[in-house]
Amino acid sequence: MYINHFGLSDYPFRITPDTDYLYMSAAHSRAKAYMEYAIFNREGFVVITGEIGSGKTTLIKKLLSEIDENVLVAKLFQTQLDEVELLQAILVEFGLNPFSARKVELLNMLNQFLVNSYLDGKQILLIIDDAQNLSKRVLEEITMLSAVETQKEKILHVILVGQPELNHKLESPDMEQLLQRVSLRYHVRPLTFEEIQGYVEHRLSVAGCKKKLFPPNLYEVIFEYTGGIPRLINTLCDTALTCAYADNLTEISQSDLDGALKELQWKKYSESYRDHKHEQLHNQEYLYNDINTLGKENINHADIRNLINGAYGPIASRALVEISKQLKRIADHLDEPKPVTQKKK
Repeated sequence: MYINHFGLSDYPFRITPDTDYLYMSAAHSRAKAYMEYAIFNREGFVVITGEIGSGKTTLIKKLLSEIDENVLVAKLFQTQLDEVELLQAILVEFGLNPFSARKVELLNMLNQFLVNSYLDGKQILLIIDDAQNLSKRVLEEITMLSAVETQKEKILHVILVGQPELNHKLESPDMEQLLQRVSLRYHVRPLTFEEIQGYVEHRLSVAGCKKKLFPPNLYEVIFEYTGGIPRLINTLCDTALTCAYADNLTEISQSDLDGALKELQWKKYSESYRDHKHEQLHNQEYLYNDINTLGKENINHADIRNLINGAYGPIASRALVEISKQLKRIADHLDEPKPVTQKKK
């Protein structure tokens, strides 16, 4: 819509992952180097985390575009899978047909493929995006798969990429076996204030822009409302360009940026982040406070199950994880049929 108006060859702020527009900040360069390390040094697990919209998927695509053809890659972007579906998805990525096989046959098929590929001089890489959605049982299955190794090195290399909740899940006590196999962990931080101007100008340049469309005084506002998250920067800048186009302006003014923020109905990033954290803490307090109701004699079993099943999902601390596990056990126990005792005659 505004491409011709601003003399552009493409839309510079699409939110879809596009490696042509990837801006290699210091954090993104480090994360990519760690993923490359997993391949070339034949390490077991590398874990990369970052907030929603921080550019993790684009980094994966950039890595895949540069990988040597000697590396066989299975990449999973759909992670709402059980153990069998995970094995099927991996085998499909490697070009096999696993859908008529049972789990034991799937494991044998995959192990045979890994060994044969290794003997052929291939490296085998498994990349899982949105890994925070994987269940613990699936993560345990991946741990077992990574145990296929020679005396000197791993055969299957795994890169887990996800939101910060992935770290919380890996740090739970029952994930210690997987965590010990992780050789590198890195969190992709948001862009700094100094990096945001470079990011915006980089994307505009790739899109064919020959002049500065965003005056320097606007970057402080952009930083305040996006927190340096690339996807949020894209959304705000795209909306601001649309507002300027509607007003027939050739560069973005403060009023255009204000208009974009009004249309998006955004708060400052620090306020939105604080509200999100407050909601998490509120839900955790709800879990703690309502545990006391379990000791009341007049509460029925259905109420207990509703309390447990409604407890907040992303529990960060190990203490809360243990409490959640204990509550689940109580709920399961309440669902078990009670033995019938016969009265003595």
